[in-house]
Amino acid sequence: MRNFDYSIPTRIHFGKGQISKLGAEVKSCGNHALLVYGGGSIKKTGLYEVIRAQLQEQGIEVTELSGVEPNPRIESVREGVALCREHSVDVVLAVGGGSVLDCAKVIAGAVSYEGDAWDVVKDKTKITSVLPIVTVLTLSATGSEMDPFAVISNLSTNEKLGIGVEAFKPQASILDPEYTFSVSAYQTAAGTADIMSHILESYFTNEKGAFVQARLCEALLKTCIQYGPIAVAEPENYEARANLMWTSSLAINRLLVYGADVEWSVHPMEHELSAFYDITHGVGLAILTPNWMEYVRTEENLWKFVEYGVNVWGLDPDMDDHEIADAAIQLTRDFFSGLGIPATLQEVGIDESKLEIMAEKAAAQGLQEAFIPLEAEDVLEIYKLSL
Repeated sequence: MRNFDYSIPTRIHFGKGQISKLGAEVKSCGNHALLVYGGGSIKKTGLYEVIRAQLQEQGIEVTELSGVEPNPRIESVREGVALCREHSVDVVLAVGGGSVLDCAKVIAGAVSYEGDAWDVVKDKTKITSVLPIVTVLTLSATGSEMDPFAVISNLSTNEKLGIGVEAFKPQASILDPEYTFSVSAYQTAAGTADIMSHILESYFTNEKGAFVQARLCEALLKTCIQYGPIAVAEPENYEARANLMWTSSLAINRLLVYGADVEWSVHPMEHELSAFYDITHGVGLAILTPNWMEYVRTEENLWKFVEYGVNVWGLDPDMDDHEIADAAIQLTRDFFSGLGIPATLQEVGIDESKLEIMAEKAAAQGLQEAFIPLEAEDVLEIYKLSL
C-alpha cells in the first residue's frame, strides 16, 4: 500500500428531517447565500419553501441562480460569479444533484479570479480563494456532496473538463434519502451506474497490497447491485434510497483510492461523449464500462477480474479464471441493461463521425497512467466496441 494523506472536512447530516440543520450550517459560513438549483423540481417537492424558511429564520439574505443544466455549463458558472460579485455573496448553497453541486463549486472558486471562469476550469492554480459551500443532495450519483471535484462543460468548444480543488469540499452536506424519492427510474438507473463506475475506477488498480480498499470497493459494489434495482422499481423505498445515497458519498470521497491510486479510464472517455453529444453521464459510463473491461483484460491483470467475479458477483472460485472473468464482465453488462440503460452508443444517438477526435481528446487526459495505459487508438477501439 502506498503512502497517503487523508482528510474529509465535510460535516454530513444524514437521514430524515436533517434539513433542520441547514440554516445554522449556512449561517456559520456567511450572511448572504447564493442559492443554486436546477430546473425547479425542488419547488414541486416543497423543498424550496423549507429551505427559504430555514434561511429566513437565520436572517440570511438570498440571491438565486436557477436552471443549472444536467451537464453543467460554463455559462451558468459565469452567471453565478456575476451574481456573487453584484450582491456580495459570502456562501454558496447548492440544492440538487451533482450537476448543481459541481456548478456551485466552480462558482465559489471563480469569484476570486478576475478573468473568465473557463480559465479556472482549465487551470485551477488561478483560484486564490473559495467561498464556503453547503449542499443539500437530491440525487445519488456523483458524490459531489463530499468530494473536491467538479466537472463543467463548454459546448462551444466541445470540452467537458474536471477540476479538483481541496477547498471545493463542502463545509456541510444534508443527505436526506427522502429527497431522492421523486427521481425518475431512468435517472435512478443512471445514478447507480455512475456510483458503480466511481467504485470500479478505484477498484481496478495494479496495487495488490491495498487489501482493505479492495474489500471496501466490493462491499459498495454489492450494495449498488442489491439496491439499485429496488430503487428503480420502488422509488419511495427508504432503505434502498438511503443505501445508494451513502454509497454515492463513499464511492468518491477518496476513501477507496488512497494507498492504491490509479488514473481513471472510463470517465475521461465518457466526458468526451457528453461534451460532443450532451448525453446523460451515467448512461455513457454504463455503455463504455463492460467494453473497457473486455479491452483491457490481460493475462497479467486477470487476477483482478477473478477477484471481481468471485467477491462481487459470487461466481464459483473453482471455475476457470478466464471463465470467471468472462462471466463477470457479462454480468456487469446485463446488470446495466436490467436497469433499463441503453447498451450501445447508437441507442443514444452517437455514430462513428466523431469517434476519432473524441478518442484523441480523451487520450490527452492522462490515460497513459491508467490501470492499462491507453493511447488514442485504444480509446477508439473501445468506442467502436461500444457502438
